[in-house]
Amino acid sequence: MGMTILLGLFAIGIVIGMPVAIALGIAALAAFFVEGLPTLIAFQRIGSGISTFSLLAIPFFIFAGELMLHGGIANRLVQFATALVGSRRGGLGIVNVFSSMLFGGISGSAVADTSALGSILIPVMKKEGYRADYAVNVTVTSSIAGIMIPPSHNMILYAVAAGGGISISKLFMAGVVPGVIMCLLLGLATWLVAIKHGYPAEPFPGWRVVGKTAMRAIPGFFTAVIIVGGVLSGVFTVTESGAIGVAYALIITGFVYRELNWAGFIAAVKQSAKTTALVMLLVGCASAYGYMLAFYRVPDALAGMITSITDNPIMVLLLINVMLLIAGMIMDMAALILICTPIFLPLAVQFGMDPIQFGMVLMMNLGLGLCTPPVGSCLFVGCAIGGVKIEKAVMTIWPFYLAILTALLLTTYVPAVSLTLPNLVFGGS
Repeated sequence: MGMTILLGLFAIGIVIGMPVAIALGIAALAAFFVEGLPTLIAFQRIGSGISTFSLLAIPFFIFAGELMLHGGIANRLVQFATALVGSRRGGLGIVNVFSSMLFGGISGSAVADTSALGSILIPVMKKEGYRADYAVNVTVTSSIAGIMIPPSHNMILYAVAAGGGISISKLFMAGVVPGVIMCLLLGLATWLVAIKHGYPAEPFPGWRVVGKTAMRAIPGFFTAVIIVGGVLSGVFTVTESGAIGVAYALIITGFVYRELNWAGFIAAVKQSAKTTALVMLLVGCASAYGYMLAFYRVPDALAGMITSITDNPIMVLLLINVMLLIAGMIMDMAALILICTPIFLPLAVQFGMDPIQFGMVLMMNLGLGLCTPPVGSCLFVGCAIGGVKIEKAVMTIWPFYLAILTALLLTTYVPAVSLTLPNLVFGGS
């Protein structure tokens, strides 16, 4: 009865449009009450869920991303990408993917990537004769680079949800190769679709222009270098690197680029505070909900159900991917990281997958969920910017989905894709 209430109330809350954090909290409290457990324990779990030092890095990463969004860094990265790769067929589409790879590695946010680059590139692509749905699809799907390429606050959430025993530095390194492979495959899909529709190629401006745009973009790009480099070198903790990244972003956007005005700064502060509050409430409520999932042995039950279907490791990992993809289509990413990690991580490890590798599989699965209806936030933002109906965009987005799914399968079944770089940097087998 208690498990039915726990799962049922949460499902009802999601269906009626209740915020995910509230639905998690109400379902957990109801289950505590039914089982006769002291409700004080539930609130203790909520408090302990957010009392983790690593989580302090999240508001810094979010704030740094907002500063970059309002401070001109995205514009300079787009100018550099246009000069470097814009001369190919469908050049502006390839520029979109390459810009996402650069900006995503700085902001760490897929939604910020879609908002910043979409606002710049989608109108330009439409003006140059590209179909609006093509412009939106390229922007939306390439935004997942912000989740995979470090720094990524979602990887911090994964490390916390996994019990804190996973190195965030290794997670950062593990995301680089899968993220780059995904962007290369998206670039290939972008080029092939551009050939099919006969989209134009931009003239190559010359290496001198490439060099000039690179010099303008480098100060902003160094935000990511400072954050990631500080963590990998051991000079800073993840939290300290986030704080230093914010200070550096303020200096670059306010005094070097001089595009961050007072109104932009206030907007960045407000949005960062709002997003941080939502994330922390979600983490706390998910902690109480996860306590009851463990109480009812839901992870063991799900593992038993999957292994009763098949004990073939290839099929088990495929089933895990399918479940994560479906979940990503109907729920927010941060909530799913907190809920799905304790459920699927032990099963994946049981069938030979490294926890670092599973983290990358989880990120890419749930990142794809941001691009799919009915609750894909990146898809909504991109369609709103491009003035395209969601159903129209989804009808033509399949080549880009296929590119991401190919990268996902490589990450799932070829451990070296995600593990080689962290093993080279930190040692390991």
